[in-house]
Amino acid sequence: MKLRTLDSLGDLSGKKVLVRCDLNVPLAGRDITDDGRIRASLPTIVRLREQGARVIVLSHLGRPEGAPDERFSLAPAAHRLAELLGTDVPLASDTVGPSAHATVAAMSDGDVAVLENVRFSPAETSKDDDARASFAAAIAELGDVFVSDGFGVVHRKQASVYELARALPSAAGLLIETELRVLEKLTATPERPYTVVLGGSKVSDKLGVISHLLPRVDTILIGGGMLYTFLAAQGHAVGASLLEKDQIETCRDYLRQASELGVDIILPPDIVVAASFSADAEHVVVSADSIEETPFGASGLGLDIGPEAAELFATKIRESKTVFWNGPAGVFEMPAFANGTRRIASALADMSGFSVVGGGDSAAAVRTLGFADSDFGHIATGGGASLEFLEGKTLPGLEALGWQ
Repeated sequence: MKLRTLDSLGDLSGKKVLVRCDLNVPLAGRDITDDGRIRASLPTIVRLREQGARVIVLSHLGRPEGAPDERFSLAPAAHRLAELLGTDVPLASDTVGPSAHATVAAMSDGDVAVLENVRFSPAETSKDDDARASFAAAIAELGDVFVSDGFGVVHRKQASVYELARALPSAAGLLIETELRVLEKLTATPERPYTVVLGGSKVSDKLGVISHLLPRVDTILIGGGMLYTFLAAQGHAVGASLLEKDQIETCRDYLRQASELGVDIILPPDIVVAASFSADAEHVVVSADSIEETPFGASGLGLDIGPEAAELFATKIRESKTVFWNGPAGVFEMPAFANGTRRIASALADMSGFSVVGGGDSAAAVRTLGFADSDFGHIATGGGASLEFLEGKTLPGLEALGWQ
């Protein structure tokens, strides 16, 4: 792994270090429902504080469309970061304006401060290279060096991810180092049997990773909303379940390729079908080829894999030495449709091999269902970045750090 690391930055005592974290945490109102990404940022921040650096944290939260929006303020994240660090963490009310400059000027060695949401500026995500570079240059005026540690955004060519890494002496933080070691283990040296569990809503979100992993894995387990397009590819009616008609032929191709490669693509033998998309909806368990043969007829929709499928998936996972999981098996936020996701998580926690939970909804699911991060080999902080890495794509945020 060739990457500029913290050691390449030399003595950081007294230096102003801009750190791009990913504090894009889920919120219920102003309450953080999962602080995993904030916790993941701590090792790098603590290391820099121990070295006497003045740590200036950058991040985005949500999609504020290039203008200040109180709903997307980093205030809750800054407050939680202060609690976890046990120190004051002031939040500047802007990113490169008077408040940011005053906040940085007031810092002492070992202090930590947070600048307001970088996406409050339209230049952060602009498609115009010059606009992004100009914004990055304005941010760079606040620091001496840059540390990129927001793994969840390294697949984005954005000002605080790509251009800022080129505007200042830069290096990867400890989180990015950890994530890359895990992903290299999944792609270069996986212990077999190697199983990939894919869920989530859409096949189209997983096209690249399926194509790239098919020749490299032994088994692929399909759950979540994407499974109904695979069932349709096998000729089954899926009622009102989520369906991407334009991907049916693609799914047929994947099934054909898997057969030729000797890879098992396993679809659920049974499905939990509901009358409507609601937590208290009437629901039944049926064979996966009988979704419309329920009291709900063609209006029934699949919201979880069935109990037989859950046990089958759990068995396949426990028999594996390496498992990568991305995407819940059902609508885990509703207790009636959480069993499949819970059984997958439980099997991952019980397996003797190396398990990776692939960020995003999967990470939120395991925490919501009561599992601890320590139950798994690794919980990725960036689902999209992980998938693009596994697809073999070049990630701009890593390229800017010398990744080869």
